[in-house]
Formats: sequence, structure tokens, C-alpha cells
Amino acid sequence: MATGIHAEGTLVERVMGDVRRRIASRALQPGAKLPSIRRLAESAAVSKSTVVDAYERLAADGAIVSRRGSGFFVAQQAAPLSLADVTPRLDRAIDPLWVSRQSLESGDHVLKPGCGWLPPHWLPEEEVRRALRGLSRADDGALADYGTPLGLPPLRQLLSRRLGEKGVPAGADQIMLTESGTQAIDLLCRLLIEPGDTVLVDDPCYFNFHALLRAHRATIVSVPMTPDGPDLAVFAAVLEACRPRLYITNSAVHNPTGATLSLPTAHRVLKLAEAHDLVIIEDDIFADFEEEPAPRLAALDGLDRVIQIGSFSKTLSAAVRCGYIAIRRDWLDRLIDLTIATSFGAGRLSSELVLRVVQDGSYRRHLHALRTRLATARRDVADRLGEIGIRPWIQPRAGMFLWCTLPDGRDAADLARDALARDVVLAPGNVFSLSQSAGGYMRVNVTQCADPVAFEVMSRALR
Repeated sequence: MATGIHAEGTLVERVMGDVRRRIASRALQPGAKLPSIRRLAESAAVSKSTVVDAYERLAADGAIVSRRGSGFFVAQQAAPLSLADVTPRLDRAIDPLWVSRQSLESGDHVLKPGCGWLPPHWLPEEEVRRALRGLSRADDGALADYGTPLGLPPLRQLLSRRLGEKGVPAGADQIMLTESGTQAIDLLCRLLIEPGDTVLVDDPCYFNFHALLRAHRATIVSVPMTPDGPDLAVFAAVLEACRPRLYITNSAVHNPTGATLSLPTAHRVLKLAEAHDLVIIEDDIFADFEEEPAPRLAALDGLDRVIQIGSFSKTLSAAVRCGYIAIRRDWLDRLIDLTIATSFGAGRLSSELVLRVVQDGSYRRHLHALRTRLATARRDVADRLGEIGIRPWIQPRAGMFLWCTLPDGRDAADLARDALARDVVLAPGNVFSLSQSAGGYMRVNVTQCADPVAFEVMSRALR
């Protein structure tokens, strides 16, 4: 049982709230015995009568049951999983789920330098419309049938060729299509970890990794990110001390920092992973932003203990949900079973649409123009931010993000709260930091900064 009691409400309400959170997060399973009245009173620093009152109220609500002579137990029917209860209590300005909601639910009048996607006019809208028109004339199977568990064969063959260009040896029979990159990680967590297993992430890292891993009730540990990849000394120490089962990372165009994995760091990461039996998920959804491919763990490892995932949400359309998993063959059967059990396979309509766009030469032309446009935007936005005292941590080689440092002593959560009141959504650094050590940082999406009002609001908040 937790030794600390949250500070809201009366003492009885605080004890009740702590027990409810433990039940909702599955730290206390249905049927589990609760601490004795004396033990909980001591650990929570409250009186025994306070615990008695709390337990009686919880029993009256049906959350727990009393068994004469045995004590109190969690009721057999579990409450629905609550991520709000699993996640540490955070200020709303740095709560990852809250920031995502603000970005997704806000109207068009709200500026979103803190969001993680391109504006619609940066995407190949005409190519998607043309593919939709062609798809409307497709055979009945493409429009109405379930897809195969692995997904559309021609798209998997195309992905195999594209991965081969980056040195990743993935045959079409090693690739499974998914609804998105997020679903790909969710499936792999179901395949590879159990509740309570330790999973390693970068610090900072994509904030939805935190939420997704908590949904799987994993124990999360982190390693500091450097411009060349994870801090190797800390990486080795964490592997030795915590024995994580899994490591989730972006090798190239790291989110949120824009860092690129160096070749020496990549080799050392793989040697350490082999020594500690660590499986790596390499999230490569930003691959198409690169002009020249950076080192890939999956390429160096040959898809042995590294699994690579990707999607088309960032460069084609977030509305067309299509991703993939490239994985070793002997793990694929179990992954297929999980896919059938949880989603019955990838969406065929989305796969057909992606295939029509990506196999068209216009998509490659779109990517070339997009990379040039992003390079210009990164430079221009960095200059504009510098004028108000906000400076990039590094100059990324590719992508849409700048990981920025604020002037000394300024807290990004304060900046985000002030900006939100003026209809500007920002992404403060601690949204991405498991250790909550990035209070002086902020991720800026350069493609969402066309309106000068965004800079005016940030400048005013800093003043």
C-alpha cells in the first residue's frame, strides 16, 4: 500500500481516495486483501478510527468487502481502468492527456504550436483526393471486405522495398499492417510485456509512450537523451539495476528533441541490449522527413531483437489510419493472433488508399518539397524564437520539431497556462519528461507557427 496519502479532502476522504486509486490502477486486484487497520494507519500517519471510517464507507459503496475474522478485501468486480488514476497527479499544463485533448478538440481559431502534426495544407491533399476517386471505382472486395491479418500484400511489398532502401532487411512476410503507429506499439506491448514489467524510455520522449505504457500497467524507467542518442553510461546502469524487458525509442528525428542517433551510440546500444536480453521497439514514423537516412537500430540488428514500426499519419494524412510493424518471422504468428483478437486485421480501405498514393511518383515529389519547406521553417522559426529569448537545444537535421530552452528561470508550464488563456496551445517540456526535469524546455512545431500571434503570445507570457 502507498505510504503517502494525497492532500485533498478530509483525512477519511484522503484514505478512501488513495484506496480507490490503487484499485482503479490495478495495483490492488479484485479479491486482494487490504492492509490491516493498524498497518494502514501507521503507513498513512492517521488514526485507526480514520481508517475504520474509510473502510466502512468503501464497503458501503461496494468497492471493498469485509470478511469477519479475515479483514477487508477488494470487491471481485473491478472498476474500469482509469489512466487518470494510474498516472501521477500532474498540473493540467503538463498532463500529456490534457495537452493532447487541447490540441485535438480546440477549434480552428486556436493556434497549436504544441501539437504533433502538419497543417492540412502541408499534406498531399490533391493526391489523396485523386486516390479516393480511383478507389471509388475499385472492386467490391476493396470497398467492403475484411483485409487479411497481415494486411494488403502489395502495400507490404512496397514497404519491404522502402525499408530495404534504409538497410532494414524486412521481407513482405515480416511486415504486418496496423491501424496506426500507436496501435502498433499497443499490440507489441500486449505481445512482449506483462503488468509490472519494466520498460525503458528516453527522457524526454514522445509523451503518449507514457500513457500507453501506464495503460499496460508497466513500470516505466527513463534514460537522459543526448544529441547522439541515449546517455550510454546511464543506459548501461539502468539495464543493470532495473532489468527492463523493453526499450521504446525514435532513432532518427527523435520526438521531441529532433536528435539523431549516431553510429557509435547505435552499436553500443545494441551490444548492451544483447547482453541484457533487451527487446527494442524503434518508432520510425518520421522516416520520410529525412533526406539522408540516419543509422537505424533495425538495420544494424537485422530485425533480431529490434522491431521497427511506422505509419503514414505525419506525411500523408492523419485521417487515413495506416501503420506497420516489421518484426522477426518467429514472432509473427503470435502477433497475428493478437491482431485478430483485438481488431480483426488492418483496415483494407485505408491500406488501398495509402497504396494508391504512395506508389504514385507524385508522393516522392511531395516528400522532396516537404523536406525543403521544413528546413526553411525550422530556420525561420528558430530565428523568430531567438528574438524573444527562446533557443533550440540543437539544430535538427530533419522534421518539424524544435526542442527549445526558455530564458533562465522561466517555467514552460507557466508559459503554457498563460498562452492557453489566449488560445495558443503549447507543449511544455515536462509533458515529455518522466523525471519531470524539463521544466525549462518546450517543444515547438515549426509548421504551426505561421501566424505571428503565436510569437506575440509567447513573448507576452515571458515578459
